[in-house]
Amino acid sequence: MYILGISAFYHDSAAALLKDGEIIAAAHEERFTRKKHDPGFPKKAVEYCLREAGIKLKDVETLVFYDKPLLKFERLLETYYAFAPKGVRSFLMSMPVWLKEKMFLKKLIYDELKTIGEYDKSSLKLLFPDHHLSHAASAYYASPFQDAAILTIDGVGEWATASIAHGKGKDLTVLKELHFPHSVGLLYSAFTYFLGFKVNSGEYKLMGLAPYGDPTSPDIDRYVKIIHENICTVYEDGSIWLNQDVFDYATGLYMVKDAVWERLFGFPARKGEGNLTQQQCNLGLAIQRVTEDIVLKMAREAKRLTGSKYLTMAGGVALNCVANGKLLKSGIFEDMFIQPAAGDAGGALGAAYAAYHIFYGKERINLAGRMDAMQGSYLGPEASNFEIEETAKKFNAVYTYFDDFDKLAETTAKILADGNVVGWHQGRMEWGPRALGNRSIIADARNPEMQKRLNLKIKYREGFRPFAPSVLAEDETEYFDVSAPSPYMLLIADVVEKRRNPLPAGYHAQELKDKLYFLRSDLPSITHLDYSARLQTVHKETNPRYYGLIAAFKQLTGYGVIVNTSFNVRGEPVVCTPEDSYRCFMRTEMDVLVVGNFLFEKAKQPKFEESDDWKEILTSD
Repeated sequence: MYILGISAFYHDSAAALLKDGEIIAAAHEERFTRKKHDPGFPKKAVEYCLREAGIKLKDVETLVFYDKPLLKFERLLETYYAFAPKGVRSFLMSMPVWLKEKMFLKKLIYDELKTIGEYDKSSLKLLFPDHHLSHAASAYYASPFQDAAILTIDGVGEWATASIAHGKGKDLTVLKELHFPHSVGLLYSAFTYFLGFKVNSGEYKLMGLAPYGDPTSPDIDRYVKIIHENICTVYEDGSIWLNQDVFDYATGLYMVKDAVWERLFGFPARKGEGNLTQQQCNLGLAIQRVTEDIVLKMAREAKRLTGSKYLTMAGGVALNCVANGKLLKSGIFEDMFIQPAAGDAGGALGAAYAAYHIFYGKERINLAGRMDAMQGSYLGPEASNFEIEETAKKFNAVYTYFDDFDKLAETTAKILADGNVVGWHQGRMEWGPRALGNRSIIADARNPEMQKRLNLKIKYREGFRPFAPSVLAEDETEYFDVSAPSPYMLLIADVVEKRRNPLPAGYHAQELKDKLYFLRSDLPSITHLDYSARLQTVHKETNPRYYGLIAAFKQLTGYGVIVNTSFNVRGEPVVCTPEDSYRCFMRTEMDVLVVGNFLFEKAKQPKFEESDDWKEILTSD
């Protein structure tokens, strides 16, 4: 039985294919179209999934869309009615889209499928599970647990903005929901907006900004108090009430009422990419603390309602790895699993899972000792040697081919140890927003200049943005204070005490740039200001080539850890094909590109010219 799940028409469209409950393929549409957060129908992602399975569209028994659009339309209408006459402008802008397209989603889907291949409309079953059910299913059914609490937290689905469910065997039961307009995700997005980042894509920047807040400043407690008294009431079960007098997202065109927030916090909303002030950093830390408190309260409520030893998580807020790390350390649950594609793209996989296990009532598959069902999240396309060679021919590229991967790993390890930056393109592309060693830019974490160089010369992004470490799974406790593996880069862990450098006198009073480049540990390029790091543990079972590279680096340097950041520049989706990788390599100051067993040195490549100003096009995000 083939079941195809899709998410589309809002942001981060994607497709995922199951065969008898096993994941065959999954991919984001943006990786193929090169349009970041592409909301369109995931035609190319669907075509890839079918190609990977070796089937045609007519072989798919069931197609599942990740939410209920008519229920979402109901929420839209009821919201405008409740707030009337406010929101007329927003209403008039959104209605034509709904009336022309989204109200007739079945027809739109059927029409799009016709562009992919032949199928029998009468035999293709089309299903629409609830948005939060899709999220919950993506987390629980992919997890190794047979009994688990399921916590879903995001902006909004149809009505639900957070939900607690219980998974047991093949059954999944939703127990409790928080409804729009009260939303943890929208609360965090509101602060994302106020601090000058783009909503629906900049939330992770806010999370990265928070550690720049001064934990000794009285501003932090003052801001938290302002939030609790004027913006968000938090209850013991983790439910929240948002004061709609200070927000604008329900019916307006903006997230917050700028003038009100400026009066509350005492400084103006940040516009564009102006310099960050200490006040703004402190506010970032304050909302991060409020969010962590809410997540912990929701987790305790999930524990109370289910009695489960284990927790699974999905929804956009589940990508807040700082909150996840605090939750793991709290000991509320013995262990937890977070869906690596926790956002809306992951809803495609969850929708397919919901159909298989809930609609059809099929039992869960036997994981046979695997960590989980995600296969390391390496579910996208893989380049053949022929494709790599064709890319090299197209650009007259010069390369060295290695018959022996061990020799390639040793050579690349030496290149890293010499202070070079490497584009590393291997195997199947990752599913989810994180690069996990198959479409990654990698470097030496010991190099004190590497964070600055990667941000300003490679990624072309804000200098404060942190980088993640990839560490051999068996070595994680040598470098990090952590009690569980983190294969999907979804947990924050502290660098162990023995590797830290003490803070100098007056550190917290220093300018941001001075704090940024202080050498906080013997791994300065991955150690954040609060001594934390967004950790990826690398496992030989799921990624033997990336594991082999880091093992070779350890053999050479004594360190089983390297820097890992996504293979792209700011504003661009993560690379997919060898051509994507070569273009990104040549556009930036990367030194070496490794695609499969092919190694390209920048100094040996012919001059690379493009007609478009790609920086202007891509870095607007």
